[in-house]
Amino acid sequence: MVPTLAFGGVLMALMQTVIVPLLPALPGDTGSSPGTVSWMLTATLLSGAVLNPVLGRAGDMYGRRRILVAALVGMTVGSALCALTTDIGVLITARALQGTAAAVVPLATGILREELPPHRVGSAVALMSSTVGIGAAAGLPLASIVVRHADWHVLFWVTTGLGALGAGLSWWVLPRSSARTPGRFDVVGALLLTTGLVGVLLAVSKGGDWGWTSPAVLGVGAGGVLVLPLWGRHQLRSREPLVDLRLAARRTVLLPHLAALVTGFAFYANWLATVQLVQAPEGTGYGLGASALVASLCLLPGGVAMVVMSPVSARLSAARGARLTLVAGALGIAGAYVVRVFTSEQMWTITAGATMCSIGTGLVYSALPTLVIQAVPAAQTAAATGLNVLMRTIGQALCSTVVAVVLTTVTTTVPADPGDATGGTYASLDAYRIVFALAAAAALAAALTAAAIPRTATPPSAGPGTREAARRASRTLS
Repeated sequence: MVPTLAFGGVLMALMQTVIVPLLPALPGDTGSSPGTVSWMLTATLLSGAVLNPVLGRAGDMYGRRRILVAALVGMTVGSALCALTTDIGVLITARALQGTAAAVVPLATGILREELPPHRVGSAVALMSSTVGIGAAAGLPLASIVVRHADWHVLFWVTTGLGALGAGLSWWVLPRSSARTPGRFDVVGALLLTTGLVGVLLAVSKGGDWGWTSPAVLGVGAGGVLVLPLWGRHQLRSREPLVDLRLAARRTVLLPHLAALVTGFAFYANWLATVQLVQAPEGTGYGLGASALVASLCLLPGGVAMVVMSPVSARLSAARGARLTLVAGALGIAGAYVVRVFTSEQMWTITAGATMCSIGTGLVYSALPTLVIQAVPAAQTAAATGLNVLMRTIGQALCSTVVAVVLTTVTTTVPADPGDATGGTYASLDAYRIVFALAAAAALAAALTAAAIPRTATPPSAGPGTREAARRASRTLS
């Protein structure tokens, strides 16, 4: 069961990253502008952010295995559509459909808490969280190799096969969920949340392309900001809310969510900056002029390190508490970025710095779901962890915007030599140092937030025998 769920987590991360190396070639192949093609990345981000809490709540109500398999099927159908077409409208729609896979991690966390004995939950959740790193790290070189040696449609046929395998294994291996949260699904709450999140995230992710003061950005951003308070008011008045905001406002739940937000910022800066730094031309004075494949391989050791660190994180959390693990991981990220500020001019130091960031991220991402499930009832596990992943996604979206602004503002000009196409304006080394400093500050904020989380005596899980035994004992005493 655990390897099957971990495979689903790898697929989720894979879907989010494989599109990146394809973006330069897609405008010519689809007859679209680069701005239109970028929607293939934005669509997955938006749908994944919205569907995390929505599908998490649906899993708590209707069965987590059923919703998890449906999410993987949606991802697989989206991959197949991408493999069959060059129409940009269909491709964007298909990529939005692939965003359903974003709910795999919170749904899997709920299944692990429900099915495993308590002493196994921590290590399994840590492994599940680390799959984000290995999937993201593998997606970039896989896509680069395919783009170099074959038509890009082949890549989506590969992901279609992997998705079908993941959905089939999940249906065959995972047990049927006996836990259900009775009640009606909050359709109004889901619609309001979707509208608000799409407005805010769309404005953040497209502000650089459309112009931060353009009517489109101001309109959708303001609309999202206005809708979200209405959604919050509806949740507080609803008897069966999509997200229990009163529970989410408790310090034991709220602070891990805030830590996820700033950690998402710090984590994503590592990926965005490293790839661009390695590919910068040598004429900048710091760049290595490497290919996209070499740049993506710099991140692969970090993805492997996240998986290797998952049992370490679980043991540390079991011995000292997940709060301490979160603090240690966040401080590790901050320290790694401080090192990167001064050692970002050689391939081995860049790779080592990126790996150090990933090690710290592995500790943080393993500890966050453990803290959340310790603080919420079992019936709300998937919804609560889905909200935590949503906060990470928002942090990544903010990071993408900030990094783009810094790298396009703090620049250097490279003169073009005869027969050399690398001349032009590029981000300066100081721009990358600013990005690393901001990411270090975000990681330090995560550490301070984690240190403020109250200690809790709540056990990390209630496994398959624990809850039923308690119910039988209660009936016997009655």
